Order: sequence, then structure tokens, then C-alpha cells
Amino acid sequence: MELSNRKAYYEYFFETTLIAGLVLAGTEIKSLRAGKASFNDSYCVFNRGELFVKSLHISEYAFGTYSNHEPLQERKLLLNKRELNKLETKIKEKGYSIIPLRIFISEKGLAKMEIGLGKGKKIYDKRNTIKERESDRDVKRKYNL
Repeated sequence: MELSNRKAYYEYFFETTLIAGLVLAGTEIKSLRAGKASFNDSYCVFNRGELFVKSLHISEYAFGTYSNHEPLQERKLLLNKRELNKLETKIKEKGYSIIPLRIFISEKGLAKMEIGLGKGKKIYDKRNTIKERESDRDVKRKYNL
């Protein structure tokens, strides 16, 4: 099971990517395993030296009872102190954001999130991205790759 944030690659240039653990409730992991999550406008923010992901929508578990989770709650990301410090210093520079790129389940059965330190693209950069994508598609179509 893997969910990816394709829109993020269109909107941002990414300098580095990191894999972080996710702190989830029982019904959240069950919904993730079913593929019921959405990255719409999700982003990461620091709060008292810890990294949290906001606006990540994990749908309520269909068979959950009164103990079901809140779909849009903040979720803590688990990283080393050194990685957190490096990200926090970079984020203070103008234009940088930490964006969730994909969620997957590791071999050990743990929920992981790949996050990227990115800088927003300008409109002309987005046009260049579209041109490159279309030219690659044309080449593949022409040579049946």
C-alpha cells in the first residue's frame, strides 16, 4: 500500500527528502492500510521542536465504533533530533516548506511518511514542467517505449 502526493512535484522543487515515522491511532492505521487518505493541502509545521503534519485527511475507519479518530487531526512525525534541527534551520529561510510526498507501510508493518524540503515553483517553472512531461510522452509514444 502506497499513497503519493503527485501534485507536490508539480508545485515544488525538492532539495532533500526524508523518511519519518507517523504516530497514529488504531483506527487510523486500519484506514491507511485500506488506502483511505488524501494529501489535499497538507503540510508540515514545527511546534515546540517537534514536527507535525497538518491537513492530512485519513478517513474514519468504516468498522470503527465510538473510538474512531478525527479525520483532520494533527499527526506527529518521528525524526532524529539532528534531522529536526537541520529542517528547522532551513524552514526559517524564505520560501521553504516541508511537504508530505508519500505514505507507505514498511516491511515491519509501520506507517512511514516521506517528506520533502521544497521551494515553491513560479508559474513559468510549472509551464516548463508541463512541456517536459508532454515531450517525454511524445518521445515514448513515437518510439513505443
